[in-house]
Amino acid sequence: MNREAALRAALAETARQTVAQGLNQGASGNVSARWEDGFLVTPSGLPGAALQPAQMVFVGLDGEVRGDLKPSSEWRIHRDIYRARPEIRAVVHAHSPYAVSLSCLRRAIPPFHYMVAAAGGRDIRCADYATFGTQALSEAVLAALHDRRACLMSNHGQVAAGGNLESALALALEVEALCAQYWRATLMGEPVLLDDAEMDVVLERFKDYGQRGKPVPQSGGAA
Repeated sequence: MNREAALRAALAETARQTVAQGLNQGASGNVSARWEDGFLVTPSGLPGAALQPAQMVFVGLDGEVRGDLKPSSEWRIHRDIYRARPEIRAVVHAHSPYAVSLSCLRRAIPPFHYMVAAAGGRDIRCADYATFGTQALSEAVLAALHDRRACLMSNHGQVAAGGNLESALALALEVEALCAQYWRATLMGEPVLLDDAEMDVVLERFKDYGQRGKPVPQSGGAA
């Protein structure tokens, strides 16, 4: 399998996982990965659970679409993230239930828990509202993602970005979990928030958290 075929297969599997893990349903949401002078993105209006590698659509950074299928209506968001953020190589957009609920209140996720730092900052912003599929929405999302890897989208959902498909999907799942935790906490009162100084400490610790920079043994190999 060549590199493009492998990336198409990984994209289709990631799209299926967004449905299997409850981030999306039906044809909602979309997934992309940087490729050559553009990116591959899931097609418009097709159920994520049944997507196939051949259905991934190439879009150039100039907006040119190649192939017979239409790209996701939110292709502008993906294009503009890749243009502005060279370190980003994959993007997951989801209509996950708790993220949608908070986005309809147009509430950012404050530092109620240290894992908020997983998105790259002291909070997770909520982008201003704009009609789906528009350049205005893409610009609002890009602003909310400044110095961040994830944001909510007012009355819409969430976007998570990463260095590969696995990290983008993992961050989308983490954002949804944080939305659920914050929502539950607010049912009992106002959560106690961590202050800026503590969040700065957490952000610094996250720079080498886990196995970053370390070789990870393969399953069945030496520990």
